[in-house]
Amino acid sequence: MQYILLIYTREDLPFDPSVMKDYIELSRDLRAAGKLHATEPLQPTTAATSLRIRDGETLITDGPFAETREALGGFYLIDAKDLDEALAVAKRIPAAKIGTIEVRPIRAMS
Repeated sequence: MQYILLIYTREDLPFDPSVMKDYIELSRDLRAAGKLHATEPLQPTTAATSLRIRDGETLITDGPFAETREALGGFYLIDAKDLDEALAVAKRIPAAKIGTIEVRPIRAMS
């Protein structure tokens, strides 16, 4: 089963280059195990554009849809046999120590 691990962190925290080593190691391990489909960091919310259609009118605004303390900063798309295995991977994501990792199964579309 595929899971997406959504990484939410505070954007105002300074970047710690030493943490990148842990991300690289996790990505390398998942890739070697054949479990990694994709992983990418996202640009900050200041680079976001939000689009909504209400009553037939398209509304476009700069920035995220809602103000929050934690913002979506990146993701991992992985294969895992079950939720427990996906959670074990999520625990290895460095941002789990300072933010939130949302673990969601991918809905299969046939």
